[in-house]
Amino acid sequence: MNAPGVSDQERAAQVALALVNGVGHARRTALFQACSTAYGALSAPFEFLCAIPGISRACATAIKAASVAHGERVLRQVTEHGGICLVPGDVAYPAILKDITEPPAALFALGRLELLERLAVAVVGSRNHSRYGADACRLVVGAAVGSGLCVVSGMARGLDAVAHLAALDAGGDTIGVLGNGFGIIYPSANRILYERMRREGLLLTEFPPGNRPHAGSFQRRNRLISGLARVTVVVEAASGSGTLITVDAALSQGRDVMVVPGAITSPTSVGTNRLVRDGATPFLEAADLLAAYPEVRPRRRARTDLPEPDAPPPALPLTPFERMVFQTLDRTPQHLDTLIEVVGVSAAELLPALSSLELYGVARQEPGRRFLRA
Repeated sequence: MNAPGVSDQERAAQVALALVNGVGHARRTALFQACSTAYGALSAPFEFLCAIPGISRACATAIKAASVAHGERVLRQVTEHGGICLVPGDVAYPAILKDITEPPAALFALGRLELLERLAVAVVGSRNHSRYGADACRLVVGAAVGSGLCVVSGMARGLDAVAHLAALDAGGDTIGVLGNGFGIIYPSANRILYERMRREGLLLTEFPPGNRPHAGSFQRRNRLISGLARVTVVVEAASGSGTLITVDAALSQGRDVMVVPGAITSPTSVGTNRLVRDGATPFLEAADLLAAYPEVRPRRRARTDLPEPDAPPPALPLTPFERMVFQTLDRTPQHLDTLIEVVGVSAAELLPALSSLELYGVARQEPGRRFLRA
């Protein structure tokens, strides 16, 4: 199924043209000015293409090698995955992406398409985060969901996954931008999250089904994460973190950047603290975020303080791992998938520790595989 607004033939041509290496937004614009449509560009004679400003002979050769049939094959694959294709001209194509430096020529979406119409905040951070980072991430997401904002992140290991799971567990809306095509789950540990996102949220990508991630794909993904949101909140980032690429993309797009400060002794907060030093707006409470969205109002009371240090666990004969799991729990129920992501172990390793804590009476399980301190 495809979104209304563009003919099937033109949609297939636009997809085929979008997948031609070396044809970015500037060249695509020149082709449309000269040929009116993507189908016209694919059908144009070689010498005519070469005469278009900015189109080299090598580029013209690549364009002539593309075909509407290739675009149709990609569209069939998207449909087989249950997805939909959006191209400029579609009613559902996100208007917020039209004015970024390199707007996507084609987007493949899987899940709740209506989320593209929502006000959004991007929440990003380190793959190798601390417990503080996970707590702060959930606080940011709680503030966003509590005000009806959609949470955008990158489906990566670490704080991206924490952000998505926190939004889903709170009954909120979230968009995951992939650095690969449908059918590829990367990282593989996010399989459960991937399935929840396609059912309860929205997955979005520029890459055709089966396309595996590569070095440049995450940079392309990051510009869409920031592009979809009015504000990008950076929770935790070490020096040189890939998260800072998203910050650069946001700033180049004229988007606001907010930063959760961290301890100056924490390696995972070096990058974020430097951003604060250099003038980024700090996130200290929910009101800081909501000031950037004056048209929304909190729908329920949200926590406005950063997490307090954990109280020591009760004096019980717990193993070091069980003590660590206890410290991960708080008074708010957390889904098992969230705990797996925060603790960094498999369900097979985590569930016995949770069972021990339940037996000692310091933790309990609620319906839906949600755990909290007793």
